[in-house]
Order: sequence, then structure tokens, then C-alpha cells
Amino acid sequence: MKRVNEYKKLFNVEAGTDLKGLKTSYRNLVKEWHPDKFQETDEMHAEAEVKSKQIIDGYHFLVSIAPETKAANLEEYSVTTSEALITDFQHKGNLMEISFSDGTTYEYFGVKKALFVKFVNSDRQFRFAKRNIFTSFLYRKSKKDQELQSA
Repeated sequence: MKRVNEYKKLFNVEAGTDLKGLKTSYRNLVKEWHPDKFQETDEMHAEAEVKSKQIIDGYHFLVSIAPETKAANLEEYSVTTSEALITDFQHKGNLMEISFSDGTTYEYFGVKKALFVKFVNSDRQFRFAKRNIFTSFLYRKSKKDQELQSA
């Protein structure tokens, strides 16, 4: 959730911001921090390169968790979380990543370690995840998964 809040703060957007508002904010930030705006000898050039990469990453991240994006992909997500098997999972911080047998991977934000331990120790992990994780946490299709599909 820390990452989500950082990006929302960077873009100065609220939880319910639509994609159009996010895109406007993105364009304004890119104009302000584009590296070509500064000469290479200027110390702001290096900062602008770092900031522009952060802006691009943040934009793609916020688009992936936007309500419109989730609504557009809801059918695919529902099929995956009801029919595909869990093939792999990881937990780091409050981020849980679950890979499914259909080749997709989803990231779930805000999953505490205690819940992850219950998931690991559950004799029916898929059922546990379906009841306690799939519909309870902010999620997005993993960037890793998207890179594999475009390759």
C-alpha cells in the first residue's frame, strides 16, 4: 500500500480518480520533468531523468489498479480466480504474488504476514485464497506476467 500511496501523492490524485484525470496529471508531470527540458550539463537533468522514470512507472501502476481497468478485466479475473489452479506464490512485505495455471500472475496489496501464514498452512489453499484474498485486497495483473505475454 505504501507504493500505491506514494504514486497517488506524486500524481496528486484521490482514490476515485478516473483514467482521464490521471492522464491529465501524467501529461502535466511529464512536461514539467522531461529530461530534454534541461541541458545535459545542468544538475537538474539527472534529477529529471530519475523523476521522469518514476512518473512513467507510477502512471502505468495507477492505470493497472484503476477502477476502469479492473472493470474491463473483471471477467478474465473471475475466470482465473475460479477455475485456474494456484501454481506458485510469494510474499514480501505486504505484497503477495500468486501465479495461476492459466499463466497469469496477480499481485495483492496489503496482505499481512499473518494472513499469508494462514494461507500457506491451509489444507485447501485455493479455497482459502478465494474466501480471504481474491476479493478482499487491491490487486493488479503482475507486470512480470504482462512482459511474458508480449514476448
